[in-house]
Amino acid sequence: MSDDAEYRRRRPRSLDPQELGYTRRARVPWLAPLLLVITGLRTLLALLFGAYLDKRELQGSLPHRIHRQETTDGELWFDYVADLGDGFDATYSIAYLLSRPELRIEGRPLPRGRMLVMGGDQVYPTASAAAYEDRCKGPYESALPLPPADAGTPELFAIPGNHDWYDGLTAFLRLFVRSRDDNIGGWCTPQTRSYFAIELPSGWWLLGLDGQSGSYLDDPQLTYFEQVARRLGPESRVILATPEPSWVKAVDHPEAYDSIDYFVRKLIAPTGARVALMLSGDLHHYARYTGPDRQLITCGGGGAYLYPTHHLPARIQVPPPDSRSRRASASRSYELAGRFPDAARSRRYAWGIFGRLPLRNPGFAALLGTLHTLLMLAMAGVAAHGTDGTEQRLFSVPLMGMLLVTMLGAAFFAKPPTAGGKRHVRHWILGVTHGLTHVGLAAAGTWAWLHLPFYQWEWPLPAVAAAVLYGPVSGFVASELVALYLLVAGAFGVNLNELFAGQGIEDSKGFLRLHIAADGSLTVYPLAVDRVCHHWRADPDGSPEAAWIFPEDPLAVRLAEPPISVR
Repeated sequence: MSDDAEYRRRRPRSLDPQELGYTRRARVPWLAPLLLVITGLRTLLALLFGAYLDKRELQGSLPHRIHRQETTDGELWFDYVADLGDGFDATYSIAYLLSRPELRIEGRPLPRGRMLVMGGDQVYPTASAAAYEDRCKGPYESALPLPPADAGTPELFAIPGNHDWYDGLTAFLRLFVRSRDDNIGGWCTPQTRSYFAIELPSGWWLLGLDGQSGSYLDDPQLTYFEQVARRLGPESRVILATPEPSWVKAVDHPEAYDSIDYFVRKLIAPTGARVALMLSGDLHHYARYTGPDRQLITCGGGGAYLYPTHHLPARIQVPPPDSRSRRASASRSYELAGRFPDAARSRRYAWGIFGRLPLRNPGFAALLGTLHTLLMLAMAGVAAHGTDGTEQRLFSVPLMGMLLVTMLGAAFFAKPPTAGGKRHVRHWILGVTHGLTHVGLAAAGTWAWLHLPFYQWEWPLPAVAAAVLYGPVSGFVASELVALYLLVAGAFGVNLNELFAGQGIEDSKGFLRLHIAADGSLTVYPLAVDRVCHHWRADPDGSPEAAWIFPEDPLAVRLAEPPISVR
């Protein structure tokens, strides 16, 4: 027995990090100022230098293995999960359910998959060895420490999402693509590159692509899949797993679907094979579009904050009519057939921004309080010194600087430079209006402050009083103003991500359980978890392969919509 397996047999006696071997992390505070700066810089670096530091080009020297799932009865169960490496409670709730030998849904037994596919963004907010350990490997190892004694060793495959790429894919390759310690708990990790092909029963194939944050498909990857394509034929049916749902993103960014269209048109279509199902994460919800030739499913509910569903288009054209791909591929219409949470519930979640934004992002409220305090002091300095030319100019310099920071900050918040797509008129209108409302709030705060006695105190007492009294109050009021802006902007399709990222909603999670029957039909079971667990207990006396941690709260799972049959 290996040292790693022996270590995993030593069950933790408590939830202490020293016992578990990792730290159970809280949800990511996505609007924390320092996190915003670090994530923004990493995103910018990835966009600027990704092409020069593209590790996919180096993977051409790694072994190129085409995998196969062997079965004796022609049936195969496997699971799909994406966007999982956030807070422990949500991530482990899904990991625990995935590790159960069987889930009984509406009286129907759904056995644990013999294969688990992770569809991208296995860690948040940025990739590192420590982050993967705490937010991905640790929780999944706790859910299934050792391979099941009676069912063989399940396999785990993963494709990288944009957050996996923020360190140039270094930590991802070390965890999922390596020759030593080729396991995460009871799952073995046999893949040899950041992309893979798996031959499934009854002529089905699963292809996992590495899109490197939406860029082109590299030469070594295309060469690998050209070898796979030689084994496809008219009877083959393909499940394509991609890092992002480009079919939805192409509504606003027409070029988003170009790489996938090229892959299907140049590699799959000439073989006569048919792409019957596309899977993706990246958007943290469940949504399914159905068309004449395939199902398009987004399932990013593995643990990251919820993303809204009430703004999903009812119909999409793939490829979009205004993309370059339309000239080479016929555009087909797809209808929105299912989503979780439903539109009404998604709208109710949106209104929760007023309570959750300041509560879950105290650093953001503190930043707003600091900015508003400085803006108020600059305005108060100008107002209190009348119209004297010299003093007016001395005090108006910081005021003009603060006004410029406020307006530019609000304008860029509506459409950050690192965000893809075009900046439309609505972004400018909403951004400028948002900035003006903050200036108006600062003017009202200045008027109120000048009518209080604090400003007449001897310096530096007014500044101290402003920091102690005005700062916290203005920070809370300004955060509620931002919440109002996000709610209004969201109605116009602007800052939807920030509207929900600022809330960090851990509930409404899910994953897919898929079944290939002996007759060759594929059934997709979209599983939904309305509420994740927040109270856990260690199980030091369980069997070696039993989960280390068990939920104390009920952890119910149901179908997000009726099972989908794909042929």
